[in-house]
Amino acid sequence: MRSTCRVRVANDIRPVLRRSGIPYVFAILHSHQFAALMVAEKGLGAMVSRSADGEMIVPSLTLCGCVPVRGSSGQGTANRGGRTALRNLIRHVRNGCPACLTVDGPRGPRGRVHKGIGDLSRQSDAVVLAAVVVPRRRWIVSKAWDRMQIPKPFTTIDLYFSQPLVCGAEETLETYRRRIQETLAEIESLVDPDEFTYSAPRLPGPSVFRQRAEKLRLPRSNAA
Repeated sequence: MRSTCRVRVANDIRPVLRRSGIPYVFAILHSHQFAALMVAEKGLGAMVSRSADGEMIVPSLTLCGCVPVRGSSGQGTANRGGRTALRNLIRHVRNGCPACLTVDGPRGPRGRVHKGIGDLSRQSDAVVLAAVVVPRRRWIVSKAWDRMQIPKPFTTIDLYFSQPLVCGAEETLETYRRRIQETLAEIESLVDPDEFTYSAPRLPGPSVFRQRAEKLRLPRSNAA
């Protein structure tokens, strides 16, 4: 499926960050993980649940050149696994490779960013790139809590990046988390407004975000 799809990227700041030696991590929604896998760069570290579902996705990650890091951000025993995985992701980024977190997973609510991405960014000295992945033709698992999206073969996948987000010297982890959450919501509200309506956080609606739309409506690059 990956080989049949075309990818178009908006606001791709990654080459500039690489040339400058600035590490980066991606913040994506749980619903976008399959589409994100199809556009993932080589060496990307990705946290994967220790569940049976997580076990199923490991071969696909490896085949796409990604590095699965096992763990979960759930409660109890799974939470201990999540802390271990987060430490391994921090080490992965410090070694010069990017990483990705599904920031509202594993159980939601949809669009509610958890603090792990802020921890990962601060402890690895990496900037956060909020990313929204929108297949133009897709299946949507409407009964799933996240409304999981699966790209259809031979479609175009649009990939939108935010400007790099950096935790301020005096900024709390909670403030940073909320800023990442609002940035993700802002992009999704502009490029995929129908799905944005299913996000849980009480944030300004698309009409408010469109007042700041110019900075996000950037020319797309040539198809990759």
